Amino acid sequence: MQLSRRTLLMTAALAVSARSRTAAAAGQDSGPGTVRANAVALLTGTAESNARPEVAPRLAALAEAARNHLSAMDLAAPGELFRGLPLGTSDPNLHTTYRYLYEIALATRLSGDTATARRVIDALDRLHVTYYGDQERGYYGNWFTWEIGISTHVSRTLLLLRDELATHRPGLTATYLASMDAYLRNGKDGDVDLGSRFHTGANLADITTNRVLQGAATGDDARIAKAVADQLTVYATVEEGDGFHADGSFLQHESVAYTGAYGKNLLTRAVQTVQLLRGTDYTDTTALTSVIQDWVVRGFAPVIFEGWMMEIVKGRTVSRPQTGYADVSAVVEAVTALADSTALQGYVKYLQQTSKTPPDPAAFASPLTIARHADILADASVPAADLAKTPGHAAFNAMDRTVHRRPGWAFALARGSRRISMYEYMNGENLRPWFQGCGAHHLYLTGQDQSRTFGLDHYTVVPPHHLAGVTAPEEQRRTVPDLYGTPWYDNPEAGFTASSEAQNRYVYFPLATNTHSGGARLGPYGTAALVLGDDAAYAARHALPPDFVTYAAARATKSWFLFDDEIVVLAADVHDPLSRPLTTTLDTRVADPADPLVLTPLAGPPAGLHCAGPDFSMGYVFLGGDHPRASIDTVTADRRLVRTANPGTPVTKQVFSLRVTHPAGAAPASLAYALVPHATRDRLTAYAHRPLSLLSNTPALQAVHHHGLSLLMANTFTPGPHRTGELTIDGPACVVLHTLPDGSLRIAVADPTTERDRVSVTLHGRRLRPAAADPGVRVHRTGGGTRLVADTRRLHGRSLTAHLR
Repeated sequence: MQLSRRTLLMTAALAVSARSRTAAAAGQDSGPGTVRANAVALLTGTAESNARPEVAPRLAALAEAARNHLSAMDLAAPGELFRGLPLGTSDPNLHTTYRYLYEIALATRLSGDTATARRVIDALDRLHVTYYGDQERGYYGNWFTWEIGISTHVSRTLLLLRDELATHRPGLTATYLASMDAYLRNGKDGDVDLGSRFHTGANLADITTNRVLQGAATGDDARIAKAVADQLTVYATVEEGDGFHADGSFLQHESVAYTGAYGKNLLTRAVQTVQLLRGTDYTDTTALTSVIQDWVVRGFAPVIFEGWMMEIVKGRTVSRPQTGYADVSAVVEAVTALADSTALQGYVKYLQQTSKTPPDPAAFASPLTIARHADILADASVPAADLAKTPGHAAFNAMDRTVHRRPGWAFALARGSRRISMYEYMNGENLRPWFQGCGAHHLYLTGQDQSRTFGLDHYTVVPPHHLAGVTAPEEQRRTVPDLYGTPWYDNPEAGFTASSEAQNRYVYFPLATNTHSGGARLGPYGTAALVLGDDAAYAARHALPPDFVTYAAARATKSWFLFDDEIVVLAADVHDPLSRPLTTTLDTRVADPADPLVLTPLAGPPAGLHCAGPDFSMGYVFLGGDHPRASIDTVTADRRLVRTANPGTPVTKQVFSLRVTHPAGAAPASLAYALVPHATRDRLTAYAHRPLSLLSNTPALQAVHHHGLSLLMANTFTPGPHRTGELTIDGPACVVLHTLPDGSLRIAVADPTTERDRVSVTLHGRRLRPAAADPGVRVHRTGGGTRLVADTRRLHGRSLTAHLR
């Protein structure tokens, strides 16, 4: 279910008005009381849920955490509330201090320990007087700490200890509410500002959920109604910027592909909101549930492979120690809470069974969800099943991402453009990000423990310019802290502060300068196309301060053609404007030091290479250009290389790399190759029978014909007509043509620039009529065949299809 922003804004306004009239007519505040009861049940469980044996580990962990925190309080030094967390200059320490108090409050609510509850309240008072209440001294460090992080823990604590606060320190709740409102400095008059770049997407969901809890704690019906109305805007399907897009993409920070981090956080908050508002009339929770479930099916499931969240949608969080398996645990918890269909329940089971590190229900936030998860797993009538289609192809062109899935593997591709950031760095996280959106890919193979192949350790041991799929200069780059001595470029006079727009634009998540990035999808098949360009910082280098360091990118025109058994990759016009040496990396795989890796060259034709390890087998077929060089190196590196806050843990891995080197000053080069997952040596020799034909590999046209599948795929990059096979394609486009056994044709067309009003394709020698066509597709006969015109305006790169007879 998709809802427009306009519909939700109208619904929100009506909800606030109707809620106010209802409350006034009834002369009572039943709404806040219901929300409060829901919140307490969500956080602490119920007598029924807490009697379940599956919930016991969670309750024991809460009690143990509270005991440890209380011991740390007893041992605190001057300037600390908890030992080891000095206060006054560190906003992370203050944030953690409030989190510890919330965790103690949660345990006391379960145990009924009044004395400890009052100790928490006294500590809240002390923190406010000494470290939080002074608005002149506060708001140092990260804005998130003050507007969201601290408020999350304080709001929950005030709600849980509401009754004890009323008798022990009756004015403290109002005092904290006033301060939390005042710290919404990116808001408006102590409330949300829907026009602020800080109050969008997951951040908006965080702030508004906190305000719902604040309203429940104080009985403030108007605060809850306004917060709900503001949050409703995040459920709208957006055409640009933060939120979920029609093709399932999710963006945060306006231009970062972020389903696996901020999107995950939004999912968690949205589910909490549905749970908090059940039984109230603040909004239609049934409609919201449908929207959230649609996010799971179209947005999350395609980027999760056997319980692992794909790196291409995690932004800077790829450098954190927690793995892709841990990321999916939050998704499982959210789906469990809303799983009212066999398909969603089956997905919970599927993730539990396929993950190498299954979600631990004891770590779920709510005892209610732990009990529900156990019920789903025990239900023999629910079959385990993935929500992502396999075989399937997801073209997330609104965030420049592509995911291609087949039984046994999944291919994930990251691109950048003038719309989508090439990478994200921030706060000392993801220190070496430069090429992560330059056509870098991850190829996930079934049965592998992905934490041993990808994740933090992959980025630690693989040089950034040798990421799989990347063409990059052979040069050393320096990280932001190395360059400037701080986690950001600090130059207020030039507009560069920690959270300024200039910092975002040129340091944290710069856009690319290329306009060509997209792909076409036809059922389970698809293409992707990319023209490499510099990032926004290098393009603006002459306008930036002289001490601001920028780096130039390489140039290439690239295509990916995604079939059943192989991914065919073409690169043309590979060169460097600065005449530096370049490297194109066909693939990079990481293995443990003790794993035996065997490389077997295949003479061909076509030539190829087989790489096998204990739990994987990969094949490579070289279709044109220079033959690559294979290497296996043992690499040891420190995890702090990619994130300053990581433990200083050395990692040793074997790194297999397959690369082509382009010498300094060399003429523009081209290459063509196929990645063949799970290939055996015998299977690779079958490519001698030429199931693939390379039709064109130039900067204007790249095209491949797969004879076994009767598929012709083409990407065009320049204005004017482009002839390949039986097609003439006008201007830049991505096209997939499938000839069916009955002689009819299916065709998909997309605009990879997202700027064209229409794309036209002529099929020569055939007079065809449409058996079916998407809205916006027109088909008519021409003298030499059939012409198809697709209206692509405002489709943001989405494909239009037709079936022709």
